Formats: sequence, C-alpha cells, structure tokens
Amino acid sequence: MRVLPVKRSTQAAAGPGAEPAIRGRGVAYDPPNRYETVHVEMEPGHYGEEKPLTEFLVDATRSIVARNQSPDVGFDVSVNPYRGCEHGCVYCYARPTHEYLGFSSGLDFERKILVKRRAPEMLREALSRSSWRPQVLGMSGVTDAYQPVERRLRITRGCLEALRDFRNPVAIVTKNHLVTRDVDVLSDLAAHNCVNVTVSVTTLRNELQRVMEPRTSIPARRLEAVRRLTEAGVPVGVFVAPVIPGLTDEEMPAIVNAAAEAGARYAAFLLLRLPQGVADHFVRWLETHFPDRRDKVLARIRDARGGRLNDPAFHRRFRGRGEYAKQIGALFRASARKAGLDRTPLPLSTAAFRRGGGVQGDLF
Repeated sequence: MRVLPVKRSTQAAAGPGAEPAIRGRGVAYDPPNRYETVHVEMEPGHYGEEKPLTEFLVDATRSIVARNQSPDVGFDVSVNPYRGCEHGCVYCYARPTHEYLGFSSGLDFERKILVKRRAPEMLREALSRSSWRPQVLGMSGVTDAYQPVERRLRITRGCLEALRDFRNPVAIVTKNHLVTRDVDVLSDLAAHNCVNVTVSVTTLRNELQRVMEPRTSIPARRLEAVRRLTEAGVPVGVFVAPVIPGLTDEEMPAIVNAAAEAGARYAAFLLLRLPQGVADHFVRWLETHFPDRRDKVLARIRDARGGRLNDPAFHRRFRGRGEYAKQIGALFRASARKAGLDRTPLPLSTAAFRRGGGVQGDLF
C-alpha cells in the first residue's frame, strides 16, 4: 500500500496494467477521489481471491425528496433510498456521486452503500406537508432502489407503501426481478393510474451481463419481471439501456422483440454515456474482458459523441449525434414499430392524491 498525491486527469485510462477482475464486481480497483489531495493505492493483486465485502452505512440525511433541474429527465423530484449500488454496473453514470461522500467511484461505489433507513418516514412527512404539490416522483433516479440489500431492509417497499397511502404517482426504473415482490402495492397504485415500472435490459447474453452488471438479475429474470407485472395490471415497459456501441447495439431488435413477448407496453433506449471518471472504468473493463473489441467500441462511442468519450450537453447526452447515432436511433424506431412498442407510457395522474395518506378518511 502506498499513499500518493492525487493526479488530476481528464483522459480515460489506456493500455495494460488494470487489476485482475474480481468476481461479482464491475470494477477491480479504487481510483483517486477528485476532491481529495492524497490517494491510498493498493499493491497490484492486493485483493487476490478475496472478495471485498460490502459495507452498509447509515445515511443520516434529513430530506428524502431530491429536486431535479435537468431538462433530459422526465420528472422534477425523486426518491433514492440508497447511495452507492451493489449491482456494480461498470458503466453506471452515478459512480462519480460517491466522490462527494469522500469515497471512490470504483470499488467503493459497489461496496460502501449508504442506507436511508428513515426514508419511508421522511417521505410520509414530505407528502403530508401543505406545501407538497402532488407530482410524479422518480424512483431509482440515481441508484437502483431494488439492489440486493433491499430484499432484507425493505426500505423501498416502505416508500411505496407511503406513496400508495397518499396515492402519489411514482415512476420506477430497475434491473432487478425483486420489484415483483411488491406487486401488491404496485397493483394498488396502478388502480389509480399512479405507477409505471420500466425494466432496464442491456443484453440478452448471460455471459456479458455477468461481467458488465454482475449483481443484477439475469436477462431472463428481468423479462420475467415484465411478465409478472403485466399480468398484475401494472403498466411496464423496457429500457434498452445503455446501448453500447460495438458491443450490445446489434442486440437491440432482439431485446425489443423479447420485451414485446413478455408483455411490455412500451420501449425506449439510451445511448451509453461516460461522465467524468466512468470513462476510465469502462476503458479498463474493456481491456480486461474485451481487448479485441476495445478500439472498435471506443471509436464508435467517439463517433457518436463528437470525437470524445462523453458529451455532457443537455438534449444530446442520452442520444448522441453524428451518423452512427442516427443509425442507432433508426434501428430502434424500426424495431419498436415492428414489435408494437413505439409508444410512450401513459401520463400518470395526481387526481387521486389524498392529503394525510387516507388516515383521516379511514377513521370515518
């Protein structure tokens, strides 16, 4: 172990020398935190066969409703029961948010999970305030609300129960079959047009999912979640997201067809984006798992991002630009139209919202 000064760089890592892959983790190292002056660097092979254990830390935040000002996102407020995500998706755009907490965007993001245990209670308090304006809440706007620890802690379920009691609409995005556990609450919300669920499907290949999104549900389980929710009357769609140029783009028609067969009502896609240090993680991951495709994948990303690995501009960051981005968009539209999924989710309603969560009405 060595303590080194942090070197600032805006370039993605390149060349050999990445840590060996760690089973069950998306990345295998902890890069320097951009906001710290020194960095502890482990010796090569430090983790070896030992799996870094996940730590669950108490998040003492006093507010659970986050405000969004991005014109690219379809909601203004969101709820995130967890910070950090054990799913370990190598490309996750939320990784840099862990640096604001003093951690790294690498292994720390996957194994130091901050838990908002009071989230359901705080959400009820927020919805009870006279200042609350009923509106669609986004869930999993940053990290997945159905990551593995939710099976035990049930914080997301508690938040959904609060939303059901107040009949406040919620839009959920997840990669985990665990969402079907809450089908009873989701069905209650659906009865008042207060919910839609979007399941993210990146690939249909288990061998790719296993190294790219190591602790998510396998593709077949995600499609099974679509089927289960549809049968329960919950509006559900599929995100083909992110589409990775040169690696998963060719699967787009197959994913859309599989989504339609599972009962999805709509489909959408998002092009891979690699903000800040995420590009470093992704390049090193390619060098470890797909060295033969590295140059092709990066060339196509740059073609869709104005010559860079990331274009942060609003209205472009999710779709890209250039000829290749146009081809991806055209392929998706043709696939969705053929499968009958070329439509958007029905708008959610706030008409059934009840102040006080229905408690007063139940007394009478």
